[in-house]
Amino acid sequence: MTSTASSPDTREGQAAEEQPSWQRRLRRFGHVARPREDVTARLVPPYTEPSPRLWLMLGVPRATAEQVVRWSGWVGPLLITLVAGVMRFWNLGNPKAVIFDETYYAKDAWSLIHRGFETSWPDKINDDVLRQGSDIAIPHDAAYVVHPPVGKYVIGIGEWLFGFDPFGWRFMTAVLGTLSILMLCRIGRRLFRSTFLGCLAGALLAVDGLHFVMSRTALLDQVLMFFVLAAFGCFLIDRDKARARLAAALPTDEDGRVRPDAYVAETVRLGWRPWRWAAGLCLGLAFGTKWNGLYVMVLLCLMTVLWDVGARRVAGASRPYRAVLKRDVLPAFVSTVPVAIGVYVLSWLGWILSPTDGTGGYYRNWAATDGQGGTWAWLPDWVRSLWHYEHAVYEFHVGLSSPHTYQSNPWSWIVDGRPVSYFYESPLPGKDGCPVGTTEKCAREVLALGTPLLWWAAAFALLYVLWRWVFRRDWRAGAILCGVAAGYLPWFFYQERTIFYFYAVVFVPFLCLALAMMIGAILGPPGSSERRRIVGAASSGVLVLLILWNFIYFWPIHTGTAIPIDSWRSRMWLDTWV
Repeated sequence: MTSTASSPDTREGQAAEEQPSWQRRLRRFGHVARPREDVTARLVPPYTEPSPRLWLMLGVPRATAEQVVRWSGWVGPLLITLVAGVMRFWNLGNPKAVIFDETYYAKDAWSLIHRGFETSWPDKINDDVLRQGSDIAIPHDAAYVVHPPVGKYVIGIGEWLFGFDPFGWRFMTAVLGTLSILMLCRIGRRLFRSTFLGCLAGALLAVDGLHFVMSRTALLDQVLMFFVLAAFGCFLIDRDKARARLAAALPTDEDGRVRPDAYVAETVRLGWRPWRWAAGLCLGLAFGTKWNGLYVMVLLCLMTVLWDVGARRVAGASRPYRAVLKRDVLPAFVSTVPVAIGVYVLSWLGWILSPTDGTGGYYRNWAATDGQGGTWAWLPDWVRSLWHYEHAVYEFHVGLSSPHTYQSNPWSWIVDGRPVSYFYESPLPGKDGCPVGTTEKCAREVLALGTPLLWWAAAFALLYVLWRWVFRRDWRAGAILCGVAAGYLPWFFYQERTIFYFYAVVFVPFLCLALAMMIGAILGPPGSSERRRIVGAASSGVLVLLILWNFIYFWPIHTGTAIPIDSWRSRMWLDTWV
C-alpha cells in the first residue's frame, strides 16, 4: 500500500529559498516547498514496489509470491474487472421492458445500423418491439434527433450481435461500463504510481450505483463517460512518454546524475506523440456521442499543455510557457482538435450518404430545397445541410426548458439530491418475483442513484484534492479536478434548462480517483509510525466496507428486483428520491 504523501512527481516549482513571498505566506495553510531531487525521478517517478509479505504470511512460497507481486499491476485490475463484469451482465435483460430514454436510443440505434440514419417510429410501439424483436418493420421516414450518432452506433453493435431486445440494446453499455473499470484501475495506478490505489479507484467505480445502472441501460451518457475516460488515459500515457523523452535528452554530471539544462529544456522537440492522436480520436468519439464532449475536449487539451509547461520547467527551462508555445502548442492542437472534428464529421457518414430526394436523413435535402443560393452556396450540399441541422439542434438544446418529474439542478448532484427512476412497477404477491406471503404489493424499481456513502465521501475528497492542488501543488490532484470540472461545471451554465442527475456519470470515475487519493492520505505517508498506519488502515477499511455494504443494500432498486414495499420505503433515505 502507498499514500499520497509527496513523491518525486507531485510538486513542480521552485526550491524553498527561491520561493516568492506569496508562497511563503501560504505555508500557514499547508503549502510545502518542493525538495531538491534527481531530475529524472521528478520527470519519470518510479512505481511503488508492492511487497510479497502478505503472500508469504499466507504460506505462499516465496518464488510464487514474488511472481504474483510482479504481475499484480494487471492481475489486480483484471480480477476487479471480472467481478464488476459479472455483476453488470447478470440478468442484463431484466427488466424486459423499454425503460426511460431507451425508448429513443434503442430504436434510433436499430434504424442507424439498417438505414444509416434515424427514423420516426410510431407512438406506443414499444410493446410491439418487445414482442416482435428483430422482425419488426423499420420505418422509412427520417426522424429529427438532437444527439450525434456515435453513441447510437455503439448501442446498435449489441443489437446487431444479439437482436433487437433488451439484452441486445444494453449489451454494449455493459461492455463499456466493465472496460471503464479496467481502464480506471490502470489510470489510477499510473496516476498514483501505486497498484493498490489504482485498484481501489476501480473497485469504488465497480460499486457505484449510478455507474452500475448506466452500465445496464441503453443511454448515451455511459458511452460518453467511456470515451472521456479513455481520452484522459491517453493523455496520461502521453505525459509519461514525453517526460521520459525529455529526461533522456538532458545532460548528466560527473556523478552520472541527470541535471537540469535550460537550453535543452527550451529547445528539444518531443517528437511523434501517438497517444495524443489517440486522445484526439477518443475526444472525437465523445463529441460524436453528446455535444458536452466539446467542453471535455477544451479542458483536457488545456490540461495536457500545462503538463508540458510543468515538464519543461522541471527540466530547467527559465521560460517554460514560451518554450511550450514555440515547441508544443501547435503539435498538440493538430493532434487533437482537427482529429476530433474529423472523427465527428465521419460519424455522420451514414446520414451524408443517404439520398437527397427527401427519403434520406432528416434535413439531408435542405441545401437542395430551402437552402439554395446564399453566400455559402459554393460549399458541398451535405456540408450546408449538416451545418443547418447542427444549428437547429443547438437552438433546441439551449432552449430546452419543458418541465420533467426527474429534472434536477447540478448543485444537488454531488449529494445524490434527485436521482432518476428509469423503471417502476408494483407487482402483486406471487407475481414477477414478489414473495407469496407479502401482505402488500411489492416494488420493482431501477433507480439511477449513486451509492450514497461513496458520493458523500467523495464530496469531502473533492475538498481534499482541491487543497492538495492549491497548497501542495500536486499535479495529480489538479488532473482529477480537471476531469470533474470537464464533466460537471458546464451544466451550471444551463441551470434553467431541463437537465438530469444521470449526466453526472461522466465524472464519476474522477470522483473515485479523488476518493482513492484521500484514502491514500488516510493510510498515512511512507515512514509513518506503526500506530499511525494501523489507525489509518482501520479507518480506510471501515470506509470502504461501508461503501460496499451501501451498494449491496441498494442492489434491489438498481436491478429491478421485487421487494416488499416497506423494504423499498426503507431505502428512500431522502424525500427527493421518491
